[in-house]
Amino acid sequence: EMTEQKISECDIIITGLYPEATKKYITDNAQKFKKGAIVLDTCGVKEYVCEDMYRVARENGFTFIGTHPMAGLHLSGFEHSKVTMFSNASMLLVPSADTGINELEIVRKLFSAIGFTNIQNTTPEEHDRIIAFTSQLAHVVSNAYVKSPSAKLHKGFSAGSYKDLTRVAKLNEVMWTELFLENRENLISEIDTIIENLTKYSKALKEDNADELEKLLRDGRICKEQIDG
Repeated sequence: EMTEQKISECDIIITGLYPEATKKYITDNAQKFKKGAIVLDTCGVKEYVCEDMYRVARENGFTFIGTHPMAGLHLSGFEHSKVTMFSNASMLLVPSADTGINELEIVRKLFSAIGFTNIQNTTPEEHDRIIAFTSQLAHVVSNAYVKSPSAKLHKGFSAGSYKDLTRVAKLNEVMWTELFLENRENLISEIDTIIENLTKYSKALKEDNADELEKLLRDGRICKEQIDG
């Protein structure tokens, strides 16, 4: 159990809370943290969390570094944890401009020791902009996709494509609502973009335009090949 006395003895503290709760916990306990301690969050949004926590850390003599492990399951809770969850996974570090090299190296070594192999720095702004596409949009699309009336009839007609596209539809709606709202401008932009793209496919089908449909599909294939090989 993490008591007040133990908090003041810790060199590194990692929080595993929702964004609002993270800010409250760190702010409420700021004066209890050991001077020179490193405090890390693990939230899925950073602009909302980091700037305030950088300030709290400076005012109270500890270092705050945002972190985001790019690994996980669609299931929540400690009971679903896995020893190998972080093996060969990516970790994003979101330090402030004045974070010391020594502190960053300590954090990098910590995450390397538990299996992360791609550890890179980013800013709160870049983090939230890209995560809106790589993670949040994927959850929105998956969640919306399974609302099709046809979804109830998929058994026997579905394989890998259905499984891949629907995995994250089984989400924690309380957590994701908070994450989406705290990054809403970036997420709205991504949703609007995919709606625009889907409309092009729909238009080509409605017009029975084989050339346009083939072009859209070819362009998508080329994009994937150029991005991921």
